[in-house]
Amino acid sequence: MRQTISRLTISSTIRLYSTTFLLVGSISSSAHILAAGLNTYTQNNVNNKAIELSMIAEFALAYREPELALKNYTTLATQSNSTMVKQRALNIAIELENIQSALNIVTNWVQQEPKDVPALFYLSHIALKAHEYELAAETLDKILNFDPNADLEKILAGISPETAEDRSYLINALRTSKEQNNPSILVLVAGLEAQNNQLKQALSTISSALKIRPRATSYILMKANLLNALGDTKETLKWYEKASKKNKDNVEIRLSEAKFLIKQNQSEAALQRLEKIIDKWPKNEEALFIAGLTSIDLKQYEKAEKYLVELRSSAQYQNEAYYYLAVNAERKEHYETAKAYYRLVDGSLYAVSRKNMIAIFNKQNQLHDALRFLTQERVNYPQYASFLYQIQANILIQMNNKRAAIRLLDEAIQNLPDDPELIYTEVLLLDAHIDKDKLNDRLTTLLEIEPNNPAYLNAYAYTLALQNRNLKDARKAVELALELAPDQASILDTLGFITYLQNDFEASTQALEKAYAQSNSVKIGVRYARSLYMLGDIEKFNQVLLQLKTSFPNDPQLDSLNSLLLNKQLKKS
Repeated sequence: MRQTISRLTISSTIRLYSTTFLLVGSISSSAHILAAGLNTYTQNNVNNKAIELSMIAEFALAYREPELALKNYTTLATQSNSTMVKQRALNIAIELENIQSALNIVTNWVQQEPKDVPALFYLSHIALKAHEYELAAETLDKILNFDPNADLEKILAGISPETAEDRSYLINALRTSKEQNNPSILVLVAGLEAQNNQLKQALSTISSALKIRPRATSYILMKANLLNALGDTKETLKWYEKASKKNKDNVEIRLSEAKFLIKQNQSEAALQRLEKIIDKWPKNEEALFIAGLTSIDLKQYEKAEKYLVELRSSAQYQNEAYYYLAVNAERKEHYETAKAYYRLVDGSLYAVSRKNMIAIFNKQNQLHDALRFLTQERVNYPQYASFLYQIQANILIQMNNKRAAIRLLDEAIQNLPDDPELIYTEVLLLDAHIDKDKLNDRLTTLLEIEPNNPAYLNAYAYTLALQNRNLKDARKAVELALELAPDQASILDTLGFITYLQNDFEASTQALEKAYAQSNSVKIGVRYARSLYMLGDIEKFNQVLLQLKTSFPNDPQLDSLNSLLLNKQLKKS
């Protein structure tokens, strides 16, 4: 059965041969197989005709004319007894998403070989894709006649009908089939009913399947998922407990129970289950990993270390184990141990592990040591150089050494001139007036690398606004950024700033009102109030000023707004 299912995994890439030598060699190697199955030609012409058709087909594929290849291979498939030929024709039809051709090929295949179970699997799979639900149900019946225990779920995987109406049609076809009470059919029906939100009916259907196959893992877990989907946590827990007791040797069911308990915030009960699993299967890596994390959550740090240490040589969990051993040590305030474990982390957790390390250095007032460590990391892990440069620059900023941060980023950009994140990090540090030429060069480079990045467009527009030049270009850039990232507060703020400088106070007020509502930033709020004042909406101006004074009392940025009020009163008097 595994062989049958594996043959269902149809290659998604048409092989394109790069040289005539490889192409002819491939065709020649299969010509005998092609010819051996052909029975409509005379023996003398068989080889030549097979080679001719297959060569034309393969050259057509090489030169991206797959329709011609499909036509030739379909001809060969219908006249040949070779499984290899039929498979090739079917692969091309599916690659072209020509479902009708695929259905014709596999239908002919089944007609020629009615007892070929893999061919029947193909037919049922493609019939479902073609929405030929009665044919699919009929074919599934035939498969179950040959193998009553066949696993049919993979046939439906990835091609379940998209609409509720189609799913209902397929359910009816399956329920009226000869094998309607076969558990493999029942589990297909239950899955379709669940997708149609017929959860109670699906639960009844899977329960019927379980009466026939009470120990089928996928059926047990489906029932648990359906009970949970119905919101019946108590019954779900009861079902897991019952299933785990009846299937003591089924680690998948017992792990699923533990994971469900964790989701229900019953971590202590989950850890008890996990400890029993580990007693029975001491090398089960998933159980050890979940037990380690659960122990950390329960502040049982010694247990956590005991479980996670077992995974230091795991191919799957090694990096995660080191990371959470570091977290565990940090929770215990064993900072040097935590740093030692963080150093060992690589892969997807590399960045967060180094950030956590720097946080420890900071807590220990050892930022100079952190800088030295990161310099060495760039030697040890050159693939993370950009990330490491950026962290070092942030540390220098934190140490009030902005110029050193800029020098470091200059070095980084010299080494990695096409890295937009490094350039953007420096752009945020450069002064719009003091570093005007350098900033403009960096922004130009940034937009050459990623011309449609909203953050980079916004930085470009904001810089032009600060320099009060090329405001038309700045407005175009920020409006494009807003199209790419709608309703982002920082971009709306830039648009409000630019339109204010253009004396378009109505547009400025609209943009800044949205930006302030999203950000609740005092800086944006001051801009918004000032724009209202210039628009002449004094009542709204007073409301926003009062709100700002309430939210940010004694903030010096409000002084400019108070002076506007004073000027207004002086003019009146």
